[in-house]
Amino acid sequence: MSGYTGVTRADLEHMLAAIGVDSVEELFDSIPAGVRLRRPIDLPPGQPEQDVYAELRRLAERNVSAEEEITFLGAGMYDHYVPSIVDMLMSRSEFLTPYTPYQPEVSQGGLQVMFEYQTAISELTGLPVSNASVYEGPSAVGAAAYLAKLTNKRPRLLVSRGVHPHSRETLRTLAVGYGTTVQEIALDDGVTDRDALRDELDDDVGAVVLQQPNFLGAVEDVASIATAAHEDGALVICSADPLTLGVLEAPGNQGVDVCVGEGQSLGNRLDFGGPSFGFFAATDAHLRRMPGRIAGETTDVDGRRGFVLTLQTREQHIRRERATSNICTSQALNALGGVVYLSWLGRQGIVEIGELMLQRTHYARETLSELDGVHKLHDRPVVREFALRLDAPVQRVLDRCAAAGINAGYALGRSYEEYDDGLLVAITEQRTRADIDRLAAVLGEAVTAERRTSAKVAV
Repeated sequence: MSGYTGVTRADLEHMLAAIGVDSVEELFDSIPAGVRLRRPIDLPPGQPEQDVYAELRRLAERNVSAEEEITFLGAGMYDHYVPSIVDMLMSRSEFLTPYTPYQPEVSQGGLQVMFEYQTAISELTGLPVSNASVYEGPSAVGAAAYLAKLTNKRPRLLVSRGVHPHSRETLRTLAVGYGTTVQEIALDDGVTDRDALRDELDDDVGAVVLQQPNFLGAVEDVASIATAAHEDGALVICSADPLTLGVLEAPGNQGVDVCVGEGQSLGNRLDFGGPSFGFFAATDAHLRRMPGRIAGETTDVDGRRGFVLTLQTREQHIRRERATSNICTSQALNALGGVVYLSWLGRQGIVEIGELMLQRTHYARETLSELDGVHKLHDRPVVREFALRLDAPVQRVLDRCAAAGINAGYALGRSYEEYDDGLLVAITEQRTRADIDRLAAVLGEAVTAERRTSAKVAV
C-alpha cells in the first residue's frame, strides 16, 4: 500500500469497496502474472518545473537543425523553404482545431480545403481522383497495394528495389495481412531492371510498385514499365516525388493506375521527420476502393455551391469487412499546408522550382564526381538527388563533414548492403552554388584524409 503516495489505507479501501473489488492486485487479474512488473517503477523523484525545463533545454541544445548547418540530407525528407503564409493559414483556429467532420456538411470550410487539395493532387499526378490524404508516403504505398489486391485478387507484388526502404518495409509488413507475397526487382545501372521485371511478370502478379525518381535519384522509364505490367493484367503503383512533377511527365499520363507519395516537401517542415501527409490518386476505376475520405462539390436546393463528404471507406463508417482503411484520422492539417504551398507556387512556380533543382543538381553532381576518390554511382538522369561512390569509409567521411558544419548526405549502406560505399546527396532550392562549392571542398578534404588514414593502417 505504501506505493500509493498521498492515499491513506482507509481511502484506498473505500475506493476498492466502491467498485466491488478486494485489492488493487485484483484489478489486474486479466493480465498474465508472467508479464506483471510486481515492483514500483524505477523513476527518479519529481523535479521542480523550472529544473525540468532547464534539463529539456540542455538536451535540445544537443540537436543540430537544418538552419544551423548546410544540409544535403534527403532520402525522402527535404529542406525546402516554407513560406510564412503556410504557417499563418495552418494556425487559424477553424483549420487547427477540427478533427474529423462527423457532421460534415456543417464544416463547409474544411470540406472545401479537402476538395481544393484533391484537385491540386489530381492535376499534379495526372489522375482523375484523389483522396483527402493519408498519414505519410510509406502507408500510402501500403494502401495502394491493398487496393490492387482488392481489385484483381492476385497473390504477388513486384516492387522495385529503387522504392524507398521504408515503403518496402511497410509493404512487407502489411502484405502478411493481405495474404500477399512481396518480391523485389533488382536495379541495373541505378534503375529498375526491366528484363528481370519481365521475367517475373505473369498472371499471379497483382501490381508492380516503382518510385519516380527512385531512391538513388534516378529517373525511371515509367511508361515502359507500365506497358509491360498491363500486358499481364497487373496494376502499376508509382510513388512519386511531388516537387519533381513540375518537370517530369505526370505518372497518370504514363499509364500509372495509382500514384502515391510523401507530401512533406509541399509546405511541411522537416520537424524530426514528421508529421507530414501522404497523397493518394488513382483512375476512376478504383474510386470506391480508395482509402480515407473524398470530398465532392455540389449545389444546394437554392443552387449555391457547396461541398459534401462523398466517400468514406473507413471501418468507422461502413461494414468492417468492406473497409479499405482502418486509419482513424486524416492528415488534413498537413495537407492544407500542401495545398497552400502549391497555390503559393502556382503552375509556373512549380516548373521553375523543378528547373532550379535540375540545374543545381547537375552542377553538384558533376562538381563532386570530379573530386579524387568520388565517382557517380550511376549515369542515369536525375532531378534533385543523386548517388555517389566514395573511395573511403562513408560514415567517417560524413563525420568529418559534420565537424565542418555540413551534413553531406545519407549513407546508402544503411539501406543497401550492395552500396556500402554509397552516398546519397539531395539538392533543394535552399542550397546555393556557394553551398555546393563548400560541400565539394569539405567532402574532397574528408575523402582524402580518410584515404590517407586507411593507407597508414594498411601499412
